[in-house]
Amino acid sequence: MQKAQDYITQHKDRFLEELLDLLRIPSISADSSHKDDVLRCAHAVAKSLQDAGADAVEVCATTHLKNGEQKDGYPIVYAEKIIDKKLPTVLVYGHYDVQPPDPLDLWDAPPFEPVIKKTKVHPQGAIFARGSCDDKGQVYMHVKAFEAMNKTNTLPCNVKFCIEGEEEVGSPSYHPWVKANRERLACDVVLCSDTSLIANDVPSITSGVRGLAYLQVEVDGPNRDLHSGVYGGGVANPINTLAGMIAKLINEDGRITIPGFYDDVLEATPAERDAMAQAPFDLQKYMDDLGIAAVQGEKGYSAMERVSIRPSLDCNGIWGGYTGEGSKTVLPAKAFAKISMRLVPHQRSEKVYELFTNYFKSLAPPSVKVKVTTLHGGEPGVTPINTPEYQAAFKAMEKTFGKAPIPKREGGYIPIVSLFKDVLAVDSILTGFGLNSDNIHSPNEHYGLFNYYKGIETIPYYFKFYAELKGRK
Repeated sequence: MQKAQDYITQHKDRFLEELLDLLRIPSISADSSHKDDVLRCAHAVAKSLQDAGADAVEVCATTHLKNGEQKDGYPIVYAEKIIDKKLPTVLVYGHYDVQPPDPLDLWDAPPFEPVIKKTKVHPQGAIFARGSCDDKGQVYMHVKAFEAMNKTNTLPCNVKFCIEGEEEVGSPSYHPWVKANRERLACDVVLCSDTSLIANDVPSITSGVRGLAYLQVEVDGPNRDLHSGVYGGGVANPINTLAGMIAKLINEDGRITIPGFYDDVLEATPAERDAMAQAPFDLQKYMDDLGIAAVQGEKGYSAMERVSIRPSLDCNGIWGGYTGEGSKTVLPAKAFAKISMRLVPHQRSEKVYELFTNYFKSLAPPSVKVKVTTLHGGEPGVTPINTPEYQAAFKAMEKTFGKAPIPKREGGYIPIVSLFKDVLAVDSILTGFGLNSDNIHSPNEHYGLFNYYKGIETIPYYFKFYAELKGRK
């Protein structure tokens, strides 16, 4: 792998400039006004793979069902390099779409005009731009690592790329496309970098992720907005009612009150909890970074356990009535909220949707009507750590970081983990190089130059060690 490492060193400036160009494309999948930008980004990713030496590069059209109708989705970029069918095949997954950048006024610089600045966490500099860490920067590590191996004739495994454009909206087209392309995607392992490290000096590999059940609720009161002086106190206010209903979803011990919600929760063993506790964690630093005076959550669990091995429920947004400048004394006709529930093994999103809907409607007084709409979701996943697939990642990170990585659970939702397990019968190895402090999904998202280059350096070693370990089987 030394030839590949030398190639990376020689071309690192170009690797950075190419990533900055990709970050300038506002590929916001949630905003239909950016449709052309998302498509343009797909073609840019395809060209980068073609330039790196991939074969059969294709921008694949997708569709999905929505409310019983077939809808066009954003394309999937597929590419492959098959050097010997007898060798193991690694499928690289990532996404080129990004979150909306709002609120724009909280960014220090325009979100799609990347700038590099030094920070306390990233003294070598970090790229500030939407998508820098989630997930364009981490996808591009794999493209450039592949280029380095391919151009130096050191690629030891077959490789396939499957880069989607709808991850940030729940991957509605990705699931049917994967199922329809089962044979095309056949592989031995999925390699994904859409997760994080514990710290730049504490390498880690994500061995499990939580699932997601995301929905929208609507509370309807009177048939029109009313004058709050004329009707206030005599007619149900949907905002007041909705706020009270949401407040009843979690009790004073931080437990979710939905009947049956915890029935399928896989409890972590004492040994697993002890292993998690070995990871370095400074609670005061954690609170200082977030600007909070205390943490809270489910009683009996640490802060890190609450965001990784335990389920959660959060209101992600609430609105209704008048929110403009000045005053308008209105009693609104409707109120809305978006609510997400993070799931752990062995919870299933469909069951949780049903449990939530039945319970939430039961909380409503007869003075209002309630509607619950499912938005998107998926299942949790756990990867075993005693396999060649995982051990190759362990050895690769140990090689480049100079210390053994720590297995960890992550609180975020990565739809492909359970999908690839169900459809392709393979595990996903989650070797992310971002940090939780990189502000993904928030203003001033950034990605350290150290992390970007460390990822490009580490990935070729994964291929090397995986080929060696699989050869021993």
